[in-house]
Amino acid sequence: MQHATTPTTTPALADLTTLRVGGPAARYVETTTEAELIDVVRAADDAGEPLLVVGGGSNLLVADAGFEGVVVRDVRTGIDVPDHSACAGVTYTVPAGTPWDEVVEHAVTHRLVGLEALSGIPGSTGATPVQNVGAYGQEVSETIATVRVWDRGRGKVRTLPLVDLRFGYRTSLLKRSMRPTAADPEDPRAPWGPTPRYVVLDVTFQLRQGTLAQAVRYPELARTLGVAVGERAPILDVRAAVLELRGRKGMVLDAADHDTWSAGSFFTNPILDTAAAAALPPDAPRFPAGDGATKTSAAWLIEHAGFGRGHTGPGAAALSDKHTLALTNRGGATADELVALAREIRDGVRTAFGVELEPEPVLVGVSL
Repeated sequence: MQHATTPTTTPALADLTTLRVGGPAARYVETTTEAELIDVVRAADDAGEPLLVVGGGSNLLVADAGFEGVVVRDVRTGIDVPDHSACAGVTYTVPAGTPWDEVVEHAVTHRLVGLEALSGIPGSTGATPVQNVGAYGQEVSETIATVRVWDRGRGKVRTLPLVDLRFGYRTSLLKRSMRPTAADPEDPRAPWGPTPRYVVLDVTFQLRQGTLAQAVRYPELARTLGVAVGERAPILDVRAAVLELRGRKGMVLDAADHDTWSAGSFFTNPILDTAAAAALPPDAPRFPAGDGATKTSAAWLIEHAGFGRGHTGPGAAALSDKHTLALTNRGGATADELVALAREIRDGVRTAFGVELEPEPVLVGVSL
């Protein structure tokens, strides 16, 4: 059974992404129900039509030529709270299209703990498990119970529990389905892209009640709150402090501030083996990353490779004036200009330190 979808004019992808670059889509659809979303995705896959599911557009860099396929935007919103048990915590089930910070704000104002350090992150709720978004010592995987998805490979709705989601640093089962290493002889369409094999329908969170936030793990946040790392602070204070810190770094969307015309952190923090970590300069940041690996700071590497805040690339592409991890559109930048700047920084860090930076946004029609 086919369901009607919302008729819309076809926008440029620049109008749907926080980097504000990208040409037109061949076809654009907004879906207002889960059934509509599944129908559009299934029809595109059956026809062999390229598919791009867009949420808040905060993690996309789309080519100037646009996208030769169907762009689908899930506009469902809301928060369902089926479980109010004080013992088990409180369950939130959230449609994928719901703006993420609305979920965080709702949880914090209702004194529910576990999402407060993720305040101010742009984008939709459906994108959060794909990237396992994290900030200030907190990751969304810590509160996720299940993710309901449309499995494009099997052509069915599935509920993926936490153990099957294979969360890691800025990754998940969903994101891994887009990687070249995801090639599977039993799945001729793998690797999937630019949309994962698993299209998120809704996310269920398990949150506990309390007036104090989780123990503060991030030194910068602890200093802002005036507490020691490992101590707890009122949950409302933590949200306010995180929003303040993100605002200072241009990481809270503001149409009048070109520092926020970005995809947030453009490169992930590198995870290094023992030899690569030992080759870093003595003063480079080092953090345990499990299994003998070491995480270092992409921002530190960029700055010490000679790329300071405000570093300009071609045209209107530049590093943020507030944070070296953000590549920004200073007004009228093209995707090609942003890619050229990203390559310059990646190559400069590789030359200086022998470390290969990996982009965090999904690259659509472009490559580094």
